[in-house]
Amino acid sequence: MTRWGAVVALAAAGALLAGCDQVDSAVDTADSTADKVSACTQALGLADLNPLVDPDKLKARAQDKEERLRALAADVQEQDVKNALLGMADSYVEVQKEHIQDAGVVAAWAKRNVAKLDALRKACS
Repeated sequence: MTRWGAVVALAAAGALLAGCDQVDSAVDTADSTADKVSACTQALGLADLNPLVDPDKLKARAQDKEERLRALAADVQEQDVKNALLGMADSYVEVQKEHIQDAGVVAAWAKRNVAKLDALRKACS
């Protein structure tokens, strides 16, 4: 192979590798977006809690939701979404600690949770 042939071959290999980097970057971005969409969809599905059930059952459901939200947050790369998921998880920790039989406590928690849910919706959009 001539010297120019080797230069052309190296240039072609470099262009091919650069193209691979772009493809890898696009795949990583797509994966990150898919993770975000999946996490947001699952988290929004977890955002309900019926305070009119047995308090022990309510606390168990709140613990389950908290754990699931933290697991989703661990899998998301985007920091805004991660923070919103952790904020939602923290709100379910509050439910586990509160005396949820009091209607005032339920109303205050619901108001705080709506704000956290709005933050999640904004981060997910």
